[in-house]
Amino acid sequence: MARCAVLHAPVQENPAVPGYTDIRTAGWVARLPAGWQPYALLMRADRPIGSWLLFLPGLWGITLFAPGWGRGLWLTFLFLLGAFVMRGAGCVVNDLWDREIDRKVERTRGRPLASGAVSPRQAVAFLALLCAIGLAVLLQLNAASIWLGVGSLLPILLYPLAKRVTDYPQLVLGFTFGWGALMGPVAAGAPLGLPVLALYAATIAWILGYDTIYAHQDREDDALVGIRSTALTFGERTRPFLVACYGSAILLLALTGWIAGLSPWFYPGLLLPAAALAHQIRALDIHDPALCLTLFKANRDAGLLVALALLLGRL
Repeated sequence: MARCAVLHAPVQENPAVPGYTDIRTAGWVARLPAGWQPYALLMRADRPIGSWLLFLPGLWGITLFAPGWGRGLWLTFLFLLGAFVMRGAGCVVNDLWDREIDRKVERTRGRPLASGAVSPRQAVAFLALLCAIGLAVLLQLNAASIWLGVGSLLPILLYPLAKRVTDYPQLVLGFTFGWGALMGPVAAGAPLGLPVLALYAATIAWILGYDTIYAHQDREDDALVGIRSTALTFGERTRPFLVACYGSAILLLALTGWIAGLSPWFYPGLLLPAAALAHQIRALDIHDPALCLTLFKANRDAGLLVALALLLGRL
C-alpha cells in the first residue's frame, strides 16, 4: 500500500531483521504451475489483505443500502470478485511505475518486475487481462455504478505518482481504495447523497490511518530513494496522528448512521471496531516492521466489524 505490496532466492517471509519481505512464495502459490507463479505474485494473490481492504468499503455501502438479502448477496459477490481482480490490476500499475525503486528497497526487491521474473511487456498484457475481467464484472452493475467504476481509473493511475509529489500519498490511496463506499450504495440503488458522502469520508480517514502503519515498514528505505509518506512525515508522532484518523473514521461512521436513520443497535455495534482500532494505536511500534504488517492486516477484521454494526443498524 505504501507501495501496493518470485522468484527470488533466498526469500525470507516476514522476519523483523535485514532481509525482511512480505512476499509469500510458499502456500497455495507454490502449487501453481511454475509459469503462473510470477503473475500470482505480481497481483499480490499471495497476500489477499489488499483485496479485503478494497472490498470492505463497498461491503459497507451494500450493507447500508441493499434493498434485500438476495440483491445484497449478489452485489457482495460481484464486489468481492471485482476487488480481487482490480486490486491485482492496481498492483501491476504500481509495480510498473516503481520497478526501479523496488530494486533498491529490501521488502520489495523480490517483486516480479523488480527481479526480472516478469518483463514490462508481459506485465502490460497481464494488466489488460485483469482489466477485461474487471470490466465484465462492472457490466453486471447498473449504469450509474458503471460510470463510477470508469471514474475510479483516474485515482488508480495517479496513486503511484502521488508518493513522489506529496507527503500524503496515503490520502490519495484513501480516495482510491475507498471508492467502493461510493459504488456500493449506488449499485444498491442509493443516490450520491449525504449518507454516502459521509461513509466515503469515513473510509478515507480509516485508510489514511492504516496505510500510515503499513508505510512504516519502508520508512528508512523510502527516505533513501526519495519516496514520501505520512510515515516519514509524522515519524514518532504517528500515534496521535492515528488517533485523529481512526477517531475521525468512527465519528464519521456514527454520522453516517444518524443521517441514514439506522436503528439504535448500530451505535453499540460501532464500539467493536472502535475498540479494534484503539488496540492498533496502543500496540504500535513503528520500529518493528513485522508488527506494523500485523496491525495493518488487523484492519480486515475491524472492517468486518463495521459491516456488522451497519447490519445491526438495519434491524
